[in-house]
Amino acid sequence: MPAEELEARQTSQCNVGTLNCCNSVQSSTSESVTELAGLLGIVLPTIEGLVGLGCSPLSVIGVGNGGACTASPVCCENNQFGGLISLGCIPITL
Repeated sequence: MPAEELEARQTSQCNVGTLNCCNSVQSSTSESVTELAGLLGIVLPTIEGLVGLGCSPLSVIGVGNGGACTASPVCCENNQFGGLISLGCIPITL
């Protein structure tokens, strides 16, 4: 499914991956994302969804209290890069 067709989930639950608050959420084809992915050795053509940059985890407790994410709340499948880049992200509504 192309990133443009992804709709925000109307829930604070994340069925796959983890809840994150990202400074920026972009298409996997954007220039800044492809440059960063290249530096990290990540192959992007196989990635579905959006890419979150500068992400930190959101706790379920924080979400239940209205959340503390003033940037972009997302649910991401792959967060193995220390928050620098998170892959397979879907926007959520807190």
